[in-house]
Amino acid sequence: RFVFIICFITISINSFSQVSFKTEYLGESSYWLDKGENPRERVGDAKGSAIVYQGSINLPLSVKITDDGKPVIWGVGLGGSYTSLKNREFTDDLVISEIMNIELGFYHMRPLNKRWSLRTGIGVGIYTPSADFSKIRAKHILGSLNAVFIYQVNRNLELGGGIAINSTFGYPMAFPALYLNWNLQGKFDFMISLTNGIEIKAGFDVNKFMNISLIAEMNGQTALLEKDDKDVIFTHQYMIAGLRPEIKIGKNISIPVTVGVNIIRPAYFSDRTLKAMFKTNDNDYYFQVSPYASAGVIVNF
Repeated sequence: RFVFIICFITISINSFSQVSFKTEYLGESSYWLDKGENPRERVGDAKGSAIVYQGSINLPLSVKITDDGKPVIWGVGLGGSYTSLKNREFTDDLVISEIMNIELGFYHMRPLNKRWSLRTGIGVGIYTPSADFSKIRAKHILGSLNAVFIYQVNRNLELGGGIAINSTFGYPMAFPALYLNWNLQGKFDFMISLTNGIEIKAGFDVNKFMNISLIAEMNGQTALLEKDDKDVIFTHQYMIAGLRPEIKIGKNISIPVTVGVNIIRPAYFSDRTLKAMFKTNDNDYYFQVSPYASAGVIVNF
């Protein structure tokens, strides 16, 4: 649960223009309940799968280069996802059927000296259990503000920390924000990134048209809603591992295709309170291991 919280407040900032789209399929598996110290048990005949459609646009509005050759950037980012959860044989209201997330943010990045840099951002997001825009209410909207100081350890590794303020619980609350980017490039490349979820990648360039990687990632979506006359959060997370061939078309277009497994897919309701976030949950609901596949396109400018 702590890792999920950290991923919810991490920061992703690109210094170049980029448009990306991706479709993910998480295969059907049974739904289980883990009662902590008690043995886990299957929830009847309940089972489910999911399809996730994601897209994002990153656009620097102003880029200036300092005398040291480092960029000062002002930019805007827009991202969104729609998740369709195909649930079968559920007798209780334990999983919702769809999630829509839309996020708009403005960011600023500037060097402080040869090693340190500052990245800040302000944004707003919509997190709903429906794709019907007419049903969006104030409770579905969150604001956020963040500031992260990043230290360049060497040419391959950046580490950072700071604060992120958002209104997840209906009022502004400060959380720790983490940043990690380790990237070794060449014919063989290796990356660990904590900038937008968690991503681990190890691969090599077959030729100038294709790269093949082993990957492990964690991602997810969130919906804010009312259940049993209480404000709650529905969390949908998934940890995946697999093989990713990436086809390169010229210098600016790539088509990543991933085939692998969804290791675990937690899907559960929790109270929309600070106490609930830090509480150890003795009733964790999740979908078991299932097949995973995704395909997308990334265009850099």
